[in-house]
Amino acid sequence: MLRLEDLAGLLEQHRAAAQARVKEFSIGGREFAFNTGPAIMGVVNLSPDSWYRESVCLTVESAVRRGIVLHGQGAGIIDVGAESTLAGAARVGEAEQNSKLLPVVRGLREAGVPVSVETYQPAVTRACLEAGANVLNLTGSDHSDEIFRMVAAHDAAVIICFVQGRNAREVGDFSFSADSVALMRDYFARQIEAAARNGVGKIFIDPGLGFYYRNLQDSAVRVRHQMEVFLNTFRLRALGFPICHAMPHAFEYFGEEVRCAEPFFALLAALGKTDLFRTHEVPRIKAVLDTLGIY
Repeated sequence: MLRLEDLAGLLEQHRAAAQARVKEFSIGGREFAFNTGPAIMGVVNLSPDSWYRESVCLTVESAVRRGIVLHGQGAGIIDVGAESTLAGAARVGEAEQNSKLLPVVRGLREAGVPVSVETYQPAVTRACLEAGANVLNLTGSDHSDEIFRMVAAHDAAVIICFVQGRNAREVGDFSFSADSVALMRDYFARQIEAAARNGVGKIFIDPGLGFYYRNLQDSAVRVRHQMEVFLNTFRLRALGFPICHAMPHAFEYFGEEVRCAEPFFALLAALGKTDLFRTHEVPRIKAVLDTLGIY
């Protein structure tokens, strides 16, 4: 149960972190003032394995069209991916990822839409940055120095995801600590240092709450973990960089109303001072943020 007393206690324990300010920067020609209000990232999935059917686009034309629509609905950035992170999803090789991603990246950039590409593959990263991608949504930990140098060479931004494994497709059990947010903070501090050492200045950090760890498949355990991290997000902002969160789903609780899950979690993420909301439900998330008066 989440109680008002819990929120009050969390703030009292970490009051200094609640005042933290983060770096602001431009992406694709747009200035993002994260200390004034959050931004939204819309999702376009190019993989047929992605479960969120409304976001799946299997042609270049439909993907570009969806990205433009989401941008018009309030998404400042569109995140495009060609391989699902679902545990049972098919692996997609570098060549196939590029064949799907590159024309969509080019199409969205020609339309003036800032684009993020989700991948952990260096070859895919290079090709998409050369095609005009503005952000790398990095869902792995291998080859990080090489990848950071590519990002810096293109004056792009990077979303550094917390992943306990080589990449989002190769995780096992989540290793809990007494304070999972402190564990994440230490990981991100090291990754931020590596990114900065390689010339990257535009950095987001993402706790990776949507990755499919085996011991987080019990709904009660998983949702409790997600809620805790959402509400503690402001502690990670003390590292000096904006926080990106992918909104989760909690099928077991929402059932046929699963499209209402992301707006619910967005409320918790907003209370925790999230800076970038990655969502399949752009209009719904924007309505939540508008109602709260923070967007």
